[in-house]
Amino acid sequence: MFRKRENIVEIEEGKLLSPKFDNDGLIPVITMCSKTRDILMHGYMNVEAFKKTIETKEAHYFSRSRQQIWHKGKTSGFTQKVLEIRIDDDQDSVWLTVDIGDGSSCHVGYRSCFYRSIPLGPIENGREVEMKFEEKEKSFDPEVVYKGQPNPTKI
Repeated sequence: MFRKRENIVEIEEGKLLSPKFDNDGLIPVITMCSKTRDILMHGYMNVEAFKKTIETKEAHYFSRSRQQIWHKGKTSGFTQKVLEIRIDDDQDSVWLTVDIGDGSSCHVGYRSCFYRSIPLGPIENGREVEMKFEEKEKSFDPEVVYKGQPNPTKI
């Protein structure tokens, strides 16, 4: 689908897209809100999801838990409109800038998947590190929005 990776100089300095997918055929993606500049989520794309994202200007990801492509917002209505796609220097990770309107990106109900912070400093007991909720309220009720669909989080 994309240009074959043959030359480091071309990969790092060239103009042609030649993304590196891992052994599972995936490339990591970080997604940022265009308005707030907050990191909304981290996900993965396979070749097909990456192509669909580029072509439709809406984010598509590959769900590792469900082993399928998903169009972000198809169920919830919180579609991610892609405004910009960047790729890193060795073309093995992707950064999306998206518009989510007044929507959310987290299946738990928060606006961002990064709704908790980890305290900095010495760790006395790693099993008792308490995180702080940076988002105090959920943006939506996942039980209502996802209507009994299986939770993608695995133990």
